[in-house]
Order: sequence, then C-alpha cells, then structure tokens
Amino acid sequence: MIKSRKNRAHYEVQMPLTSLIDIVFMLLIYFLLTTNFMVEEGIKIKLPQASASKPQVEESITIFVDNEGRSYLNDQEVTIGELFKKVKEMVGNDKDKLVVVRSDRGVILNKVVKVMDVAKAAGAGRLCLATEKDL
Repeated sequence: MIKSRKNRAHYEVQMPLTSLIDIVFMLLIYFLLTTNFMVEEGIKIKLPQASASKPQVEESITIFVDNEGRSYLNDQEVTIGELFKKVKEMVGNDKDKLVVVRSDRGVILNKVVKVMDVAKAAGAGRLCLATEKDL
C-alpha cells in the first residue's frame, strides 16, 4: 500500500528577537556606564604641543600654571609655600606618586621649573610636564 503525503501548510520558523535585543541593550548600558569620561579641568590654559606625547591614564596630582605664572592646585590658587605643604600632604608616604604640571605655553619657563622644584622638594618621586598632541 502506497502512502501519500498530505498537503499541509508549511509554517516558517521564526527566531524570537526580543531576548537578543534585550541583551544588546544591556551590553550598551554596561559599556556606557563603565566608560571613563574625560573631564576638562577648570583652569584655562593652552598646553605646549609635542608630537611624541601619549595619553596620561595614571591617577596623579595635577598642578596648573597659568600664563601669568600663578599656580593652582585643585582649582584653587596657591602660593609656592602653600603648594609645598599641600603637595607634601597629598604625596604622604607614597614616594612614587606622579605629579603632573600643566602649564600654559606662554608662561616663562622659570616659573614652571620653580613649581616642579617645589613638587620634587615636597616628596614627589616622579614629575611630568603635560603637553597636547601636535596634529
């Protein structure tokens, strides 16, 4: 006896996409929340340019020197004597702490060297002069 196939309606198999979309949105939210957003500091300075500069990612103490030669620490203007005391407090026992000096490109070099000398005398083990990438 020969069996014949009955003509049935063929149904397409569809993959459920809602769970896939949920996973993609969760990954998007995760990466948005874990991304480090760069925040510009409050003091208006124009950094010197260098073609061999690389981004600074290590946590550090940042000292600003504006074009008039005034020093700033944590957005507050400080004198050289106050700068010594505050940097000494911030460095503490960590002699390998990085101190970044961000100076305006129009400032007299002697003022920047004086700030770097004070930071070194306060116990900073490493000093860095910030630059911006020359395009």
